[in-house]
Amino acid sequence: MNSTSLSKAHRILFFNTLGFLVSFAGWMVNGVLVTYLVDNGIFNWNLVDVGWLLGIPVLTGSIMRLPVGMLTDVVGGKWMFTILLLGCSIPMFLLSQANSYSAFLVLSFFFGLLGTSFSIGVGFVSVWYPKSWQGRALGLFGFGLTGSAVTTLFAPTLLKKLTDNGANPEGWRHLPIIYAVVLAVVGILFFLFTTNKKPEASDKTLIKLLQPLKNVRVWRFGLYYFLVFGCFVAFSQWLLPYFVNAYNVSLITAGFLASCFSLPVGVFRAVGGWLSDKYGARRIMYWVLCSSVVLSFLLIIPRMQIYSPGTGIMAVKAGTVTQVNDSLILVDNKAYPIVMRSHKFDHVDRKVMILPAKDVWQEPVVKVGDQVTKKQLLAQGTTMIFFKANMWVYVVIIILIGACWGIGTAAVFKHIPEYFPNEIGAVGGMVGMIGGLGGFVGPILFGYLLNVTGLWTSSWMFVCLLSCACLMWMHRVITTMMKKGAPELADKFEKIPG
Repeated sequence: MNSTSLSKAHRILFFNTLGFLVSFAGWMVNGVLVTYLVDNGIFNWNLVDVGWLLGIPVLTGSIMRLPVGMLTDVVGGKWMFTILLLGCSIPMFLLSQANSYSAFLVLSFFFGLLGTSFSIGVGFVSVWYPKSWQGRALGLFGFGLTGSAVTTLFAPTLLKKLTDNGANPEGWRHLPIIYAVVLAVVGILFFLFTTNKKPEASDKTLIKLLQPLKNVRVWRFGLYYFLVFGCFVAFSQWLLPYFVNAYNVSLITAGFLASCFSLPVGVFRAVGGWLSDKYGARRIMYWVLCSSVVLSFLLIIPRMQIYSPGTGIMAVKAGTVTQVNDSLILVDNKAYPIVMRSHKFDHVDRKVMILPAKDVWQEPVVKVGDQVTKKQLLAQGTTMIFFKANMWVYVVIIILIGACWGIGTAAVFKHIPEYFPNEIGAVGGMVGMIGGLGGFVGPILFGYLLNVTGLWTSSWMFVCLLSCACLMWMHRVITTMMKKGAPELADKFEKIPG
């Protein structure tokens, strides 16, 4: 690839990434906007209504990824991205005029098409780069995922300013207008500064384009993407109520902390692309899935206080209880010291605690004058296990798992142009659709798990199980391939000629 072609490819990559970033920021806007409108009493929507308003854009953007990806193979990325950005700016602008739940729902359905920008960008970027560059290029393109962090980080503060800190509630209507203008401007820039290009096999019929979807490998990639991308989308929204409820912080603080999770996903996708080119996508996916298992397991343990029977005091001989107080029990002339409660967790919020701790105490179960026998219980022991689930430790771990998932998103899509070079749009669209559905299903599933278990960390239990399932399936497939082939198959699989 000569320097002129590479320079042109880099220009296409820049505008694809910019388009993806603003599209993803708009795709996630309801997570902040709807939460603000309900919390401030501007609209009286219940939790079910809110759930649908959060989920509808994600659902639309997910189910439409496959047809939009296929159209990108046929029409070309320039036209698809331009139409998407300009088209979605219209319902985004109209959202500023909405006064009813039904209007919000319909407009959210249409601007939810912004979620298909990923399928367009993957197909358009891939056709401009050789195999040796595709991991890095797709990784850099994935930086657009930081659009989610842009929304969660800046939209709450912007809403506060637009509404004069609540003095002018109707000021929220300026937010979708700002998003609409940005989408339209980027759409015009995309049209003016990009060159259209289609895959060599863009004349394939619909049946031929869908043919790769019979391959189990596509669905396996889809499951990986359900984890690394779908769960990212789900937690980008779920972490807002998570922080508000579990750690009692404000919406602005929750938005900042949620952005600490979502920002590394986009940044480390670029790192994942480079690592996939250098070391191979299979090795990187092993690392990502193993890390996801370990980190999600660490997040399972909730803030808790567990009381359990502890070591009590038993009489060593029969006698009469002559004295009972907080520090000892006296049976005839035999003294039994009592361990008193320390109350060291009464002001635990003022302390920095990372590891679980315990408190042990004993309480008398006899009174003065009681006749006791040998080995009779004199004082009942109690053990309390306390785990604070320190918020800053939690934030560090979610940053790490976000970084792992960002690397994983690049590794998954590194496989597609290698195995399906002429069906990138269709296969990428299907894999992206499955991953996007994870973003729709995730918050709903997390809500049910919360209702059943009463634990906010039940969402991480699901992630841990899903990570284990992906890891076992991948390991089983790879070991089967190695057994059927020759030992040198590992090197052939790992090193992609470019």
